[in-house]
Amino acid sequence: MSARFTYGTKSQTNAADAPFDAVVTFISKEELKTPAAAGSGWIHPQLDEAVRKQAEKELFRGDPKETLVLPTLGLIPEAHVIYVGIASPDHLTVDGLRDAAAAAAKAAKKLKAVGIQQQLPQSLSVGSAVFTVSQAAQAMTEGYVLGLYTRKTEKKNDARRHHHVSRVAFTRTEPIPEPLATAASEQWERGIRRGTVFAEAVLYARDLTNLPGNKLTPAVLAEEAETLAKGYGLKVEIMDEKACGEQGMGGLIGVGQGSIHPPRMIVIHYDGAPGQDDKWGIIGKGITFDTGGISLKNRLGMEEMISDMGGAAAVLGVVRVLAELRPQLNAVIVVPTAENMPSDRAFKPGDVLTMMNGTTVEIVNTDAEGRLVLADGLTTAIRNGATKLIDVATLTGAVMVALGDLATGILTNDEAFQQQVVLASKRAGERLWPLPAFPEFRRQLDSDAADMKNGAGRYGGASIGGLFIGAFAEEKPWVHLDIGGTAYLERERSWETKGGTGVMVRTLGELLV
Repeated sequence: MSARFTYGTKSQTNAADAPFDAVVTFISKEELKTPAAAGSGWIHPQLDEAVRKQAEKELFRGDPKETLVLPTLGLIPEAHVIYVGIASPDHLTVDGLRDAAAAAAKAAKKLKAVGIQQQLPQSLSVGSAVFTVSQAAQAMTEGYVLGLYTRKTEKKNDARRHHHVSRVAFTRTEPIPEPLATAASEQWERGIRRGTVFAEAVLYARDLTNLPGNKLTPAVLAEEAETLAKGYGLKVEIMDEKACGEQGMGGLIGVGQGSIHPPRMIVIHYDGAPGQDDKWGIIGKGITFDTGGISLKNRLGMEEMISDMGGAAAVLGVVRVLAELRPQLNAVIVVPTAENMPSDRAFKPGDVLTMMNGTTVEIVNTDAEGRLVLADGLTTAIRNGATKLIDVATLTGAVMVALGDLATGILTNDEAFQQQVVLASKRAGERLWPLPAFPEFRRQLDSDAADMKNGAGRYGGASIGGLFIGAFAEEKPWVHLDIGGTAYLERERSWETKGGTGVMVRTLGELLV
């Protein structure tokens, strides 16, 4: 559970609870350069003078996300003050606010602080030309929750998780007239609520992604999805390997047949607009571990293939967002889940599989398995009434070659639909970059032995892999999100953590809610 967040004036927050351990204030380069006599104070004259001296020595420059922690030595009730660099008011954005809050959270976590008082500049109570008060509140709440995250481990004594911030008070330090004060309070409450729901859904996805492969099998993932759905009163259907076989899911069965842990197809229904025909189909790739199968991967880094169900984790995070905020829309969330293993039963290059919609596929690479299970996932969503489709998948290494770990690749058959997703990603602060859907790429999937093959050459691999999935969209509006580079990081970055990131939960939340 994340920290408890409140909003109010300094007198309100100080009277509301126990003393705070740290006070946080934002500071820009421009403010640091302002002469002390002309500038307004931040925390306390002596502490502020200490900050200026640090700036003179270039030990603190006020760069965005840079932090300076000073002990207060009894000058104020809080034991420490955390100064966080931020852009000037004219250039401040919600992304900058999210980053600054995450930086403050990490500094507070190192101090083992329990209570934080976050001072707010006036613009965050009246809004600006580029963000509303509610958007600022949401971004800062997300920054704190995501920045405070600590990965769960299997260590016997993991002391890092025993110290955490339990409350954050967003404090308005400058008076504003009524009715602006009342409106600001209402907008902060809305923003905090939305930010908490979004961020906690990301943490849920992170924890799922970080589970080791021996702890998260397809059956266990299905049980988790069922518990999640039923906990919110949502209808859920779990199809075992027999039921999947009866429905002709040749892609899912083929990928999963090499493992002792059989595959599952998970279907969760969110019915927030009864009577409406439009229905979102949200499909997440759920390969709980990927060895590559007979086309075995290189052993170096294979342990990170616990993250090959990052798409499944993301869409289950979206289930939480939908169930908590209850938007008026209909959605079917589909997770095809399997373990891709080499064995005497495993599918192999040269095999021909018949997919759920009757398409035959020649296997040329068993490590191109995600597109096979997603093909059956799209068909499942369509048969459950989906009228527009989004799939989320750690699909290719090729997307990392193109975009590194900085952006998610996006591919579509509908440019207007894609633009909706891109705009949502900008609100979430998660980068997307379009991949080309050239017809020449699609023709490389033509096969002499079947209707299609599941791979082609090295070049254009991210587009080719996505277009395989798009062939099963049945001409419905469809967007593919390749999180192959962004679902799992080797080092932390701002509010993104080392390990599973939960990427695309908030983008899809912004799109849907």
